[in-house]
Amino acid sequence: MIGARVGARPIHPLLVVVPLGLCIVSVIADLFRLTGLGGPAWFDVASYGIAGGVLGALIAALRGFIDYVSIRDARIRDIAFAHFVTALFVVAIYGLSLWMRWSGDQGLLPVAVSGVGLVLLCLVGWLGGEMVHVDGVGLTDEQVAAAGAARRKVA
Repeated sequence: MIGARVGARPIHPLLVVVPLGLCIVSVIADLFRLTGLGGPAWFDVASYGIAGGVLGALIAALRGFIDYVSIRDARIRDIAFAHFVTALFVVAIYGLSLWMRWSGDQGLLPVAVSGVGLVLLCLVGWLGGEMVHVDGVGLTDEQVAAAGAARRKVA
């Protein structure tokens, strides 16, 4: 299965790291502000983190879609579809949190919405990791064979 690549590496897993990190940092920044460990500036840190995370996730989704259409195995394609739909839902949740913030809500509700987004983001990451590391999505046949040989040596 070959999708969008840079050299021998799939692009989508490279692109998701930044939005994942920004969304995680946004929740941490919110917790700093709510617990009193940080001042009001942490609200802005969280908001900018979400904005960057949403933008980065949409860019990663474009590359992920290229990988999705290259999948031929029906079982993996079903997992990829669940990953794709859930990831877009997570983007919508974080987008809602960002809209609430920009509308002036600095209370607990946008933080709770981001928290729900973070839980679902973990599910999305797990599904993506399963596809790449277990099923070899985005890897060349040679890379899949090498990974299988390495697993047999460890086991």
